Amino acid sequence: MTAQKSLTGAAWALLLLLALIWGASFLSIRVALDEIGPLTSVAHRTFWAMLVLWAVIAVLRLPVPKDPRLWGAFLIMGLLNNVIPFGLMAWGQLHIETGLTSILNAATAIFGVLAAALAFPDERLTLRRGLGVSLGFLGVATAIGLGNLVTFDLRSLAQLAVIGGTISYALAGIWARKTLSGLRPEVAAAGMLTGSTLITLPLAWLTEGPPTLALQTDTWIAIGYYAVVATAIAYLLYYKVLQLAGSGNLLLCTLLIAPVAIVLGALVRDESLDPRAYIGFAMLALGLLILDGRLFRKNAPHAA
Repeated sequence: MTAQKSLTGAAWALLLLLALIWGASFLSIRVALDEIGPLTSVAHRTFWAMLVLWAVIAVLRLPVPKDPRLWGAFLIMGLLNNVIPFGLMAWGQLHIETGLTSILNAATAIFGVLAAALAFPDERLTLRRGLGVSLGFLGVATAIGLGNLVTFDLRSLAQLAVIGGTISYALAGIWARKTLSGLRPEVAAAGMLTGSTLITLPLAWLTEGPPTLALQTDTWIAIGYYAVVATAIAYLLYYKVLQLAGSGNLLLCTLLIAPVAIVLGALVRDESLDPRAYIGFAMLALGLLILDGRLFRKNAPHAA
């Protein structure tokens, strides 16, 4: 097994910055949803982020892919990694708290491990991974509340929509590994967002009406944040953190996002969560730490 990378001060700083950026994105999306529909919010997110990343590519003078098959892969990647999860989670946030959305979003890593185990021989589900996945699922079920699934009201459906988004993220990871390996991260992200925009713009137009630029200032600030900062810039920052900290330590970022979103939701929108949500997140966090493996390494380099 490859040794866990030791986190330097710079890696910790970037890891915390990324967690803060993504944690705050849940609040900014909810603010935008006060004026625009879920699909329109996604269209704004993918369109403006796409423009920023293509500008970065132009400045760096990176080659633009010309293979039609690759552009087809971008389209599917955009659907799996942006259109479906962004859309489901934005709709879900209309009916549940931003903090709860962020807790359920943390299950992305759990579904990612399970999906990879089913798709790739080298990602088999070991006893440790199986324990982490099982505990993660139990945490998600606790956060949702099994009683809510029996009554199956709009709130329950919203929570399941968010879970559906995390499953789509997991499938996107498989698709990316199969079709986009070897591409520069900036190009892969820009191509994916282009594919997303080609889907979201007409879809939002048909279902929620023509997008308008005549929006309130708060809405534009929210869109600017989640599209430019929490999507375009965060994608670039993500790959820098990946380079410095390694993929294993990125799970720590997943654990830090939810507390940020919970605190901001409570401070700005006066949200409060049921105690079971916190219990569920604690179980989910423990499952992620088990997947990470650091709890079982006695002689590993100090990484935190």
